[in-house]
Amino acid sequence: MSFCKENKKVIKQTEIAFKKEGELTIFKSVDSTLVKLDIEIADTDFDIQTGLMYRDSMETKQGMLFVFEDVRERFFYMKNVKIPLDLIYINENKNIVSFQKNAKPFDESSLPSKFPAKYVLEINAGMVDTWSLSVGDSISYTEH
Repeated sequence: MSFCKENKKVIKQTEIAFKKEGELTIFKSVDSTLVKLDIEIADTDFDIQTGLMYRDSMETKQGMLFVFEDVRERFFYMKNVKIPLDLIYINENKNIVSFQKNAKPFDESSLPSKFPAKYVLEINAGMVDTWSLSVGDSISYTEH
């Protein structure tokens, strides 16, 4: 049996580059230290649905902030996401209400917030522990 090589298509995905759209600061309630990040902001239906899908990597001080119009329990999953992430769920007062740490690439299991959230911040896996973030810590952000 032979195969014609011309009929096989090789689809190469273009790397999606990080586009800084704002800056976010996490205020730790325990010792008042600050963590500063460059963020992309997902606030349209397309951006929220796509998120960090198809990305090969993200720098330590980068993240994606999802901004929703309403406040309710959120359910995220890692479909088509290549990098492990920590998800930080944040309420309308910009206080952290819960985490999903070390979400596995391509895992389609539901990652619930367990509490109502208006914002979700995705950062590289392990950073919640590295930065000793806690429920009750708060954020502020500015758009560019």
